[in-house]
Amino acid sequence: MMRTTVTSLTQKMVVAWRKEFKRCMSSIVTRATGGPRTAAIIDGKSIAEEIRLGIASEVRRMKEYTGRVPGLAVILVGQRRDSETYVRNKMKACEETGINSSLVELPDDCKEDEVINALSHFNEDPSVNGVLVQLPLPEHLDEEKILNVVSLEKDVDGFHPESMGNLAMRGREPLFISCTPKGCIELLIRSGVTITGKKAVVIGRSNIVGLPTSLLLQRHHATVSIVHALTKNPEQLTSEADIVVTAAGVPNLVRGYWLKPGAVVVDVGTCPVEDPTAELGYRLVGDVCFEEAVRVASAVTPVPGGVGPMTIAMLLSNTLDSAKRAYEFT
Repeated sequence: MMRTTVTSLTQKMVVAWRKEFKRCMSSIVTRATGGPRTAAIIDGKSIAEEIRLGIASEVRRMKEYTGRVPGLAVILVGQRRDSETYVRNKMKACEETGINSSLVELPDDCKEDEVINALSHFNEDPSVNGVLVQLPLPEHLDEEKILNVVSLEKDVDGFHPESMGNLAMRGREPLFISCTPKGCIELLIRSGVTITGKKAVVIGRSNIVGLPTSLLLQRHHATVSIVHALTKNPEQLTSEADIVVTAAGVPNLVRGYWLKPGAVVVDVGTCPVEDPTAELGYRLVGDVCFEEAVRVASAVTPVPGGVGPMTIAMLLSNTLDSAKRAYEFT
């Protein structure tokens, strides 16, 4: 009888200890990673679809009143699988919204003059309202020289120095804003995120994403810091931000402890990592460790399905705006 009672007490003590252990561990996890909280997922795919429906409606209206539609021309050099995928998605999006599209494909070893000649042709074609060169280019080609050939009025990627300069200056408006940064801000606005007065950190300072994103956030009256490869204590700086936009291209760089509880995280990174179970042998991950971020942030964009669809939607939007200017259509 005594043995049974002792055993019973021991079992109860073990159960009680396990409960207390779980409670303590839960408290530790909560302090370290924000606990069991699950962040809202910012669905870039559905937001982009909504934007594309609006663009398609405007294209139909343009065709009805002017007899013309926007036109986008793309130059693809080489056979990078990721570039081919991006271009294919852009062509498909054009078709779905009623925008005409043209594609010039050049071999990996093509000469610089071949790319420039193709660009010059599209610059002069009045049916083409937007021209872009799919990046990156092969190393033997001068990327800056080639991009500078794109007409300012048709630079729907927003890479032209004049567009970037106007974006940086108060009181001026660029003809086009780079598609990915524009998509990031649109995601924040349409998700009801307040930007004005908030602390924002942009990880990465490229001309394509990091720099224009920081300029756009400043335009929306955020206090902006930029984290780059030489920044000291980047995790400390990032952990003070209300809004984090990361475009470093480093898988899982941003861990949960980098983030301020309740921060909003926009992950621009798209990094292929090997995965034998995936159909293509790899899967895409972002700069942010998603599993940790959702326990700390109030909202986060997934990869894929976050910023990517918005980039294409903004490309279509820029092309439509260019056509409206060219055709004097409002």
